[in-house]
Amino acid sequence: MCRFRKRDTRVHGTNGTGGRRRGKNGEAFGLPVNFGPLAYWVGFNLRMAQEAAFQAFSRHSQEIGESPGRFATLTLIGRNPGISQTELSLANGRDKSSLTPVVEDLVRRGLVERKRMDNDRRTYCLNLTPAGKKVLTSMTRCARRHERNLDQLIGERDRKKFVRILKKIAAEIE
Repeated sequence: MCRFRKRDTRVHGTNGTGGRRRGKNGEAFGLPVNFGPLAYWVGFNLRMAQEAAFQAFSRHSQEIGESPGRFATLTLIGRNPGISQTELSLANGRDKSSLTPVVEDLVRRGLVERKRMDNDRRTYCLNLTPAGKKVLTSMTRCARRHERNLDQLIGERDRKKFVRILKKIAAEIE
């Protein structure tokens, strides 16, 4: 059953699209959505902001053919040579089972080298290959451009406070 209603005083704009879904070319279609209490809930708006930021970074990183999720993984491996997959999953905020296919893909593509650790043959240590370092350098340029765009939205004055609040949520939420 389709919904037909006249325009009302519902909250718009909380999802970055004026409350309306957007087509491929950015054109609005459909009626505004009633978000109810979601319009003011931190969790929902945090999720919507993360999705919008992820999509924007995806558009930037398309030019090198990598996804934003790979950027964090490559960065953590590059900054922590020899990191184990367990340490990487903890640092990346992902469970080991969801990170394993990502690492396997990076290894298969020649961006990451995986070696068994001498002291524990069940554990692998990870390092970037020269090709991985090159991809990371390109992705870092895209990420810096993306961060500048976010800085324009957040404002230089509020950036440190905003990041501090995000870190607090990540560390202390139950």
